[in-house]
Amino acid sequence: MRSEDVRGLVSVAVVATVVIGAMSLVGSHDSTRTAAADATAAPSTVVDATAATAATTLDTAVDSTTAGSSPTTDEVTVGGAADDGGCIMVERSVNLGSSGPTVECLQTALKTDGIYTGAVTGVYDDATYAAVKALQLREDLFVDGLAGRETGLFLGIWPDEESLVVRTPAPAPGAVDLLGYPMSTVSSAGADAPPLPPDSGSGRRLVYSRAGQRIWAVDEDGQILRSWLISGSKYGNETPGTHQVYSRSEVSTAWNGKAYLPQMVRWLKTDIGAIGMHSIPIHVSDNTVYQTEAELGTRLSGGCQRQAPADADFVWAWADIGTVVVVV
Repeated sequence: MRSEDVRGLVSVAVVATVVIGAMSLVGSHDSTRTAAADATAAPSTVVDATAATAATTLDTAVDSTTAGSSPTTDEVTVGGAADDGGCIMVERSVNLGSSGPTVECLQTALKTDGIYTGAVTGVYDDATYAAVKALQLREDLFVDGLAGRETGLFLGIWPDEESLVVRTPAPAPGAVDLLGYPMSTVSSAGADAPPLPPDSGSGRRLVYSRAGQRIWAVDEDGQILRSWLISGSKYGNETPGTHQVYSRSEVSTAWNGKAYLPQMVRWLKTDIGAIGMHSIPIHVSDNTVYQTEAELGTRLSGGCQRQAPADADFVWAWADIGTVVVVV
């Protein structure tokens, strides 16, 4: 089903939302500040490897304004000294027991903030842990004592993410990819696409670069059929490694009932929900979109990967259950 057809379903789904909101929901979203469920809207079609027939599915779908998640360590190494003479986080996540330059940078920033009065030792000790938790509580961040993207951004020690994002020229009007699917303003194909990241698998697959906020569709021979920018998670919950598409819904509803998620293609199960690729979410309240295509390439979601409608159309058509998804 194409994105315009899905939007028609979304309009119908407004009525169903009232019913869903009254149901007792189970499960939860990857953003666990509130343990709510992501129930699929009534018109959703659910396709599952286990031939599930229930009309309700659980997604992370953190496409709301509520912050928070259960982050995991992002192994990407970025940075060193900031251009302004300050420091930036070399490791993307540090916690109790960590040590090194990133912890030293963190302690320095915490002292500048005034919430930490201990020595700058480069060791993530109990005092550092307590200061990070206090900062997170004060600033309404996810409170776990782990210093990752949210904490780093607030303290001004997070690496420049935009420098890792490759933006290709918009295709000509009416342009199509190597399989004949219409292109979005943020997509490219074949030789025009950025090269695949190293160690990103082989064979027919989707490759997702968290640092680059980009997805590639690759055929059996290693040819890049299409590549496009997305808006991925603000947190560290997109587990790196090799996964498979295991479930699909034409329209899903976010865990808090505030957003419709067209063409949801799920590839990651977690203890508290699911993560997948879908079209730019739509506000339940007024059917407006959460962001523009021009904003793709920026981390804006709480777990899932937001896509331009044309790119979501492609993934929906190309990525059946069992499709390999490599996350780097």
